[in-house]
Amino acid sequence: MKLVIAEKMSVALNIAKALGVTDKKHGYMEDSRYIITWCIGHLAGLADAAAYDVRYAKWRYEDLPIIPNKWIFSVNEGKGKQYGIVTNLMKRRDVTKIINACDAGREGELIFRFIYELSGCNKPFKRLWISSMEESAIVDGMLNLIDGHEFDNLYESALCRAKADWIIGINATRLFSSLYKKHLNIGRVQSPTLALLAQRDTKISMFKKEKYYTVRISDTNFNAVSERITDFDEAKQLQIACHNGQAICVSVSREQKAVNPPKLYDLTTLQREANRIFGYTAKQTLDYAQSLYEHKYLTYPRTDSQYLTEDMANTANMVVHLSAKHPPFSNCSDFYPSVALVIDSAKVTDHHAIIPTAEIENIKLSELPKGEANILQLVMCKLLCAVHEAHIYETVTAEFDCDGTIFKARGRNVVSEGWKEIEHLFKLYSHTADNTAEDSIIDVEEGGIYTVSSELKEGFTTPPKHFTEDTLLSAMETAGAAETTDEAERKGLGTPATRAGIIEKLVQTGFAERNNRSVIATKDGVNLVTVLPDILKSPLLTSDWENQLMEISKGTYAPERFMSGIADLTRELVKSYSFITDEQKEIFRKDREVIGKCPRCNSDVYESKQNFYCSNKHCKFALWKNDKFFTDRHKELTKQMAVDFLAKGKTKVRDMYSIKTGKTYNATVVMSDGEKYVNYKLEFDKPKQTKGGRR
Repeated sequence: MKLVIAEKMSVALNIAKALGVTDKKHGYMEDSRYIITWCIGHLAGLADAAAYDVRYAKWRYEDLPIIPNKWIFSVNEGKGKQYGIVTNLMKRRDVTKIINACDAGREGELIFRFIYELSGCNKPFKRLWISSMEESAIVDGMLNLIDGHEFDNLYESALCRAKADWIIGINATRLFSSLYKKHLNIGRVQSPTLALLAQRDTKISMFKKEKYYTVRISDTNFNAVSERITDFDEAKQLQIACHNGQAICVSVSREQKAVNPPKLYDLTTLQREANRIFGYTAKQTLDYAQSLYEHKYLTYPRTDSQYLTEDMANTANMVVHLSAKHPPFSNCSDFYPSVALVIDSAKVTDHHAIIPTAEIENIKLSELPKGEANILQLVMCKLLCAVHEAHIYETVTAEFDCDGTIFKARGRNVVSEGWKEIEHLFKLYSHTADNTAEDSIIDVEEGGIYTVSSELKEGFTTPPKHFTEDTLLSAMETAGAAETTDEAERKGLGTPATRAGIIEKLVQTGFAERNNRSVIATKDGVNLVTVLPDILKSPLLTSDWENQLMEISKGTYAPERFMSGIADLTRELVKSYSFITDEQKEIFRKDREVIGKCPRCNSDVYESKQNFYCSNKHCKFALWKNDKFFTDRHKELTKQMAVDFLAKGKTKVRDMYSIKTGKTYNATVVMSDGEKYVNYKLEFDKPKQTKGGRR
């Protein structure tokens, strides 16, 4: 009996279908030849620090660095049930061979090996190494299984990455949290991402706006603009000189250009465009795409590939024609799709690009939740664009001499819409049409003389823009990529599957915040970037790791050497940051709210857990929340009451308890400040008088 272990249930179902295994059990499928089960991502992983020593349950500088000599594996939280199913199947006596069918990549290898190692299994295992879920690819892969130990170097590479992230993450987080008395999440990917935000915000805050002027000349055929002019009088003189004057066309250049169809979506490009078009966060887009995948309308979304495998040509052709039947694409003119444009098996890694599935044939988009409908339609649009003809246009650049000054006009004339026709239909349909088209230039000739009008325009230099999730994802994708070898499995910060989570974690932990569509670093975020050493906030750490991990996977770099470097880095980090000043410790303390002014010395009064106290250390003024005057009356002195006392010397209090009568009453409490203590007394409203006597 052969046990097949897939990374996720959907893959297991595809494998079962291809192999004809139909008998469903609890957590697996089985027939006389195969048992097919699945993981739920990582079922097991590296144990937490406390598993090595109980004292590590508390975060203390004295215990750092924490560098395990022998690593401990553990079942991940919430995954115990499926872990038990998988490992019990591995231990079955009739199972003689195990097939690792987890994703064809470093992380997929690690998911299987963690279970294999933790369970103590020693049965032989083979590797199913495929990137396509087409039935023919699965059958062919099962007929050409590879000995599992041929991927030992890949496993060592994955294990080194996991161990290094564990060591750096746990030690750096505990180190800086202990020093600054605040929980500071620090990680190889998260910290450089935060640094990108902080650096951009700093550039914006330091930007100095400068005024400039331009002069525009025009007639019915063109609009031409001068270079920027800093002096108003000079610009005004030029505008006056050119108005109703003669402009000579001194040069005209025309060039035909072609824009090839775009690539299909990987997760990052889908998240970026969904943010730009619909304003969805990266996490929202992933959630919508995941739901569509679970309902079988979309292929697996957590991918970094933008191509399909060769065996998917027929499937792609079918889905193209199904997509073209949905509005607004059903309104496009006839075109002959070229599926070959999106086929390249060599460029497919763990998973192929995101495309719709054949299940869209009978779907009504109006019946889907709006977010899911928008994402599905966006993926359809990209597929149709990707297999369309090139967009062809002509650029025209003309220069005009007016009063001895050169003015430039630029325009674009469309020759063939090509794939842009699909894109325009989608933008009109989704009400996201843009107005970025350049002016057309009509009938201008070199040597031609034109009578022009002119106008003066005032402008200002603009600072860099805050990151949106679109531009932040792009920056994460390219950070450190130039320093990463082309052979490396991953480039940039994070992976398509993890980048949304990184952004969400920065927001949830208070180091970043969303402002409309912008993502900006908070005060705490900027402070954290300020105190961290360069090595922890630079993407170069990731690129260096990836280069070395690639060599480990090839067997040309020793895992021990890599881990020794990580240990040395960690020890040096702990040694270098052994002490900070009292002033530095205050950097993450929240700005205290001023409750009012002290009646004794006029200093600010702040709130603590027990009282409202004067900020002047030599002044002993305080309003105690549990003052006996209030507790006897079943009340506590609140912040609003303290504000009233400091501003007006009194406050109205409702429903105070009377020990004598056992009833409640309303009264005004008046504060009387003595030399040492604050005293209080009650004032009651006088009865209202009416005409004719006392009421």
